[in-house]
Amino acid sequence: MIPRPDNNMPESPSVKTFARQKWLLLAVTCCALAAQAQGPADDPDWKETEVPAPPKFDPRQRVSIEMPPYVSTKFGIDPATLVVTPDGIVRYVMVAVSPSGTVNAFYEGIRCATGEVKSYARANDSGVWTAIKAPEWRRLNDNQPSRHALALAQQGACEGNTSSSSAADILRKLKSK
Repeated sequence: MIPRPDNNMPESPSVKTFARQKWLLLAVTCCALAAQAQGPADDPDWKETEVPAPPKFDPRQRVSIEMPPYVSTKFGIDPATLVVTPDGIVRYVMVAVSPSGTVNAFYEGIRCATGEVKSYARANDSGVWTAIKAPEWRRLNDNQPSRHALALAQQGACEGNTSSSSAADILRKLKSK
């Protein structure tokens, strides 16, 4: 039988000091890691790289995004349009196909560091892009008509508050679901 310490036995001051130092070190480490993880989210000098024109897309090539069962529209990204930019933005064309076969597309970017999405342009069934005037970053979890960007972020575009390392990594994750 292994002897157990008596919980009523008073601890010496050196043991208490050591325990406090250990907890303090743990707290400081956690705070430092949290600050480091936020990275560019707190960077006042951060600027988004120039956004290229909306790319051509092919609805037949889309890689599906899992949506809740009550959503009848099928969502997916065209893998040829997926990029992870040096400033940490995941840009893509999201293709939405309604049950009747109507195709709409959204050229968007997700900033994982801040949990935001920006829509740059929309295309209708003819594939013609219409630019969004003065696009703005908005929270991924805002009450939006569609949660496809949030679903994409959760299913592979983001790893916590950082973007996945590459388009190939994101596609691998999406295809494995």
